[in-house]
Order: sequence, then C-alpha cells, then structure tokens
Amino acid sequence: MKGKRFRTILLILLMMIILLAGVPIAIAEMTAQAHLYTAETVPASRVAIVFGAGLQRDGTPSAVLSDRVEMAARLYFDGKVEKLLMSGDNRFIEYNEPGSMRDYAIRLGVPARDIVLDYAGRRTYDTCYRAFHIFGVREAILVTQRFHLTRALFTCNNLGVRANGVPADNRSYRKSARAFWQFREIVATPVAAWEVWLLRPLPVLGEPEPIF
Repeated sequence: MKGKRFRTILLILLMMIILLAGVPIAIAEMTAQAHLYTAETVPASRVAIVFGAGLQRDGTPSAVLSDRVEMAARLYFDGKVEKLLMSGDNRFIEYNEPGSMRDYAIRLGVPARDIVLDYAGRRTYDTCYRAFHIFGVREAILVTQRFHLTRALFTCNNLGVRANGVPADNRSYRKSARAFWQFREIVATPVAAWEVWLLRPLPVLGEPEPIF
C-alpha cells in the first residue's frame, strides 16, 4: 500500500514538472512564430544581435558561431541592418568570443566601424539585458540557429528589445549535436521564463555605451 502511494505521489510530481516545463516552452514557441523570418523577408532594423557559440582550440569561431557571423554579415550587406552587436563570453583573457566574431566578420568584409562588441554576453539573458540597458537597443534582428531562436526571441522581447529572428542554419550539423541542443533548450527555456517573469537577475553591467 505504501509503495503504491509512493508511486502515485511520484507520478503526480513528475506530471507537475512536465507541466511547469511544458507551459513556458509552449508559450515561447507560440510567441516566437510571429517573429521568425528568412534573410530575405525580415524587416530591416538598425542592429543585428549575434549570440556567441563557442570557439575552436585555435580561438577561431566554431562551426555554429561561423554560421551566425556569416548570416549577420549577409544581413549587413543586404542593407537589413546598420550595425552588428557581437555578444559573447570574454571572462578569461585567452577566451574572447566577441573578438573572434569581429575578426571573422571583418574578413568577410564588414567594416570594423559597424561592429560593436559586448564582452559580457555570457548567456542569452545577459545578451538581451545588456543590449537594452548598456547599448540602448530597442529593436533588433536576432541571429542564431533555429533551435536557439525561440528562447532568444522570448527573452529579448520580454526584456524590452522588440526582436525578430533569422535562423543561421547554413550547414548540416551532427545528429548528436542537434539532440544535445534540443535537450538543452528544454531545460533552458523554463529557466528563461522564470528569469524574465519573476527573478530579473542583474548580469554584469557597467557604463552605458549607446550604439547610436
């Protein structure tokens, strides 16, 4: 009898966890649909926000990050944006995501004067929060892979940045990598909802650096 009661309680708890995780995911996905575009159809904006995604051992952008920078450069050359806000992790001297992103964008032909670096974009939440409060961004095109765009759009739009998104899926990725990313979003999206709706934690801030 005790064992049956324990299993019932465990099942109820599991259903509650699924519900608590599933509702934010569903809301984020539904709200994101209205803000997803291709490079050709996305409305022009003054800024594209490019999210960091890891570096290779030699300090150059990973395949995922390269795709994001390439898509941002395309938007720039197509006249969709005026500036690129490269946001990533630089908490260690030897690890500089924004700098690597800038170097690659310059190699693609983007003028250095139109690239702005955010060295404290350690998480999606931090990038969106700092875009609004540090860089004065009120409207932007978000550039990242489709698996991440839902959470990025949900976060930025809830933190004051009116955002549309363009997927940067320029190549095929390994199935194992895609599975890992999808699992991470299942965990990260409810956390993002908790943060933007309730906690509003403060990321690393500093003096305002308006882009315009």
